[in-house]
Amino acid sequence: MNIPNALTVSRLAAIPVLMALLLVRFPGHDQVAAALFIVFSLTDTLDGQIARRRGTVSDLGRFLDPLADKLFVLSVLIVLVQEGLVAAWVVVVIFSRELLITLLRSIGASKGRVIAAAPLGKTKTAMQMSAVTLLILQRPYPVVVPLTTVVVAVAVIFTVLSGIDYLVRFRDVLGFGDVKPEPDLPLRRHAAELGDLLRTGRLTVSVAESCTGGLLGSAFTDQPGSSVYFVGGVIAYANEVKTDQLGVPPEVLSQHGAVSCEVAIAMAGGVRSRLGSDLAASITCIAGPDADGTSKPVGLTYIGIAGPGGTHCHEYVLAGDRWSNRREAAARAIQLLVDETHKLTAAAKA
Repeated sequence: MNIPNALTVSRLAAIPVLMALLLVRFPGHDQVAAALFIVFSLTDTLDGQIARRRGTVSDLGRFLDPLADKLFVLSVLIVLVQEGLVAAWVVVVIFSRELLITLLRSIGASKGRVIAAAPLGKTKTAMQMSAVTLLILQRPYPVVVPLTTVVVAVAVIFTVLSGIDYLVRFRDVLGFGDVKPEPDLPLRRHAAELGDLLRTGRLTVSVAESCTGGLLGSAFTDQPGSSVYFVGGVIAYANEVKTDQLGVPPEVLSQHGAVSCEVAIAMAGGVRSRLGSDLAASITCIAGPDADGTSKPVGLTYIGIAGPGGTHCHEYVLAGDRWSNRREAAARAIQLLVDETHKLTAAAKA
């Protein structure tokens, strides 16, 4: 068992200890319970970060992590209800939301969709953790009761709002609305903005993608009239395709690996040369959930940008799951192309 999984299991192991501390009576038992709750809550952040950085994301971890999170919070809340420290309806609201999102993720997984954590969901988690801590401490410190009431109310509001947010954003998973990517998604919106810049500057662009598998090119072709500026792209997933279709030297691949700055530069230069575009972007990365047998960290991403002034590379280490890393890589490539387009436009006017 690796360190991230051990941290996840520690949250499960802490449940009976916390429940006992809340039920027994000895000096400082609530304070000890609150301190342990905070410590083990932090493992929820640590286990994911360590797993992604070390490339040790596992099926066991993906299964246990959400289970441990829900059991950890709900078990403590149930004891707090028993002790008369929180209303039962609060637990019902939180449990209902968690059950709903779990079902949504299960349905999404069956359709090949990964429903990643959203910013509002992360805020919800932070508020719930704060609320539970204050609920534990209000017994020995009655002075915090008014603050606890406010924080619990805010946590409930964020719980409901985050649930609604998931349902609205992923309503197509449940069979409602258009199953096609929404045009106002950030990736498509930024692609539309870049398209306007390219059209105005009478510039063209091409792409070479590995880990994103056509996601960047799709963001362009989702835009009506993109044929004016988008020339095309090459999905070079295998090293042989990188060599045959993009002209990446085999020795560069063998010396630096497919996920490297040198390969990203060669890919961008190769697709620009072969497709005859003014600009080109390339993406090569380790999207996850594992490191593909290398020692490089999950999330390591290289984006090459080629233009009239040469080719340069940008390195990132992304911290999401496989889908969010691919999407983030495509979004950053678009932003780099926006910056490059501004430079070329400014130079043309000078």
